[in-house]
Amino acid sequence: MNSFSNDQPSSKAFYHLYQTTGWNDEGTYSEEQLFRAIGNSWHILCVYNDNQQLIGFARLISDGVYQTFLCDLIVHPSCQHMGIGSEIVRRLIDHCRSQGMHWIQLSSAIGKQSFYERFGFKRRPDEGPGMQLFL
Repeated sequence: MNSFSNDQPSSKAFYHLYQTTGWNDEGTYSEEQLFRAIGNSWHILCVYNDNQQLIGFARLISDGVYQTFLCDLIVHPSCQHMGIGSEIVRRLIDHCRSQGMHWIQLSSAIGKQSFYERFGFKRRPDEGPGMQLFL
């Protein structure tokens, strides 16, 4: 049975899980940088398997009033399509509700939008797209 925790995972466990995504293939972020980043989160949710291996993770970044961003939803490739990601998103939405938050934003990879739409997320309109600057 999987267990859920709001405690920050070890840097090694998080780095190992993060590396399964391909998001850091160029080595842009070190283990220490990623660990520091998640430590600055408003809320963290980890999922561990029976062997206490980190198999799922997501976090919320927020000002605690109205801006909330769901970030870094990761489920280990060997554990995908088992409902873990869905349970993570449900729990994070519930946390936001319990804290009086009304607006959750996220960035989604192409082809993954329908996953988030199941929870009520809506695509931003073409006339109001987001922007980014990667330095």
